[in-house]
Amino acid sequence: MAIWIKDPLAILATGAERGLVVEATRIVELVPAGAEPTTPCDRIVDASGHVVLPGLINTHHHFYQTLTRACPAALDRELFDWLKALYPVWEGLTPVAHRLASRLAMAELLLSGCTTAVDHHYVFPEGLEEAIDMQMEVAGELGLRVHLTRGSMNLSVADGGLPPRGVVQKHDAILADSERLIARWHDGADGAMRRVALAPCSPFSVSRELMRDIAELARLRDVRLHTHLGETEDENAFCLSSFGMRPLDYLQECGWLDGRTWIAHGIHFTAAEIARLGAAGLGIAHCPGSNLLLSSGLCKTMELEAAGCPVGLAVDGSASQDASNLMQEVRLAFQLGRLRKGPSVSHLDALRWATKGGAGCLGRDDIGELKPGKQADIAMFRLDELRFSGHGDPMAALVLCGAHRADRVMVAGRDVVVDGRIPGLDTQALMAAHQAEANRLQGLPLRNQKTNPQNMETSDA
Repeated sequence: MAIWIKDPLAILATGAERGLVVEATRIVELVPAGAEPTTPCDRIVDASGHVVLPGLINTHHHFYQTLTRACPAALDRELFDWLKALYPVWEGLTPVAHRLASRLAMAELLLSGCTTAVDHHYVFPEGLEEAIDMQMEVAGELGLRVHLTRGSMNLSVADGGLPPRGVVQKHDAILADSERLIARWHDGADGAMRRVALAPCSPFSVSRELMRDIAELARLRDVRLHTHLGETEDENAFCLSSFGMRPLDYLQECGWLDGRTWIAHGIHFTAAEIARLGAAGLGIAHCPGSNLLLSSGLCKTMELEAAGCPVGLAVDGSASQDASNLMQEVRLAFQLGRLRKGPSVSHLDALRWATKGGAGCLGRDDIGELKPGKQADIAMFRLDELRFSGHGDPMAALVLCGAHRADRVMVAGRDVVVDGRIPGLDTQALMAAHQAEANRLQGLPLRNQKTNPQNMETSDA
C-alpha cells in the first residue's frame, strides 16, 4: 500500500513541497510544488498541519537509568561522585525492573519523534545476564529501530575502578556474551531494525586487555564500537595517571581510532586531537542536556563536524539528563551551539545532527534523510500549542519554540505513534509499574502504588 503524506506545513527535504510517498518500508517519491504523485496511492495522510522531519536518531542512552531520575543520593554531584552514588543502587536492578525501564524509555523516545535509538547497557548484576535480549524483545513490540550496545565493566572498585563488584563481569564472560548477542540479533542488511555494537563503558571501568580484545572482535564480526570518552577533565587526569597518556591516545593504542567507532560526549579534546578524530572519521554523540546537568563542559560540535567527524545527538541516561526526549535535545544543542559560535549556528544544524549526523555515527546511509530509497522513518509535529502561536517559519519554530512531542511517527513505513499516542500501550499502567520499581530500587516509600510491575507493562490503549 502506497501512502501519500500530503501538503506538509513544512518538510525537511528539498523538492517535497507537496510531501512524499511511502511504499512498504521505504520512501519512493518526493512530490514537488504544483505536482501530484506519479505513484498510485491507496492512502492519503493530511500533513497540512504538520512539520515533517526524518525520524530522529538517538545515538547514546542508558534505558535502565529511567529508574533513578532525580535520585536523592546522586543530586548535585559531578560525574565520578555521581557514579559512585548510583552504582550501589543499580546493583539492585532486576529483570522486571529492566524491562519496565526499557519499555518506558523507548516509549518516551518514540513520542519525541525518535525512530532509531542506541542503548548502552553495561550494568549486569546477577540475574540480568540477558539484559540486551530483553531490550531487543521490547523494541520489537514497540516497533522502534535499535542499535543496542553490549556494554561491559570488568574493573570493580577493588581493581582500581569505580563500580562495586556486583555489577562487573569477567573478561571471558563479556567476550562470550558479545559473540552470542551478535550471532542472535545483529542484522547488517540495509533497512535493519536490530543491530548490535560492542561498548566497554569507559577507559576507567575496563582493562586494557578487554578494550583491545573487544576492538578485535568488532573487526572480525563487522560490528561497530562505542564508549564514553572526553566527557570530563577528571577522565583526562585519570588516564594520565593510570596510563601515562590522554584518553584519545589510549583509545588509539587499544585499536579504536577508526571510522567503526563513535563515542559519547567528546568534549575535552584539543585542536590537534579534533583533527585526528576527523581524519579517522570517528563519530561523536553530543549529549547537551547531560553535559549541562553534570557540568561536564561544552562539546565543540562545529569544529568536530568541520574536521570530518559525524556528529549526532543523544539524550544520554535518564539519571544524568533526567529525560528521554530527543526533540528537547535538538533545542538544547542549538542553544549551546549559539552560545559557543554565535548566529552562524542554525536550527537546521541541530536538526541535521539529530538526523543525518546520527545516521553517520551509526554507519548507516539508509536512514536520517527524506529521500527516495531511504527507510520510511518519519516524525510529524503539530504547531497547535500556545508555545508556537505567532510563529513565522514553521521549521524554525519547531526548534526555537520548544517542540517536545510528536503527533505521528512512522518507522519502516509502520505507524508507531498516532495522534500523540502509541497504539496498544497503556502508558498510565506502565508509569505506575515503573514508578513502583523505581521506589523499590531507590529505597523510597511506595507512595500508595497498587500496580503489579509484572502484569502492567502493556494493555489495550
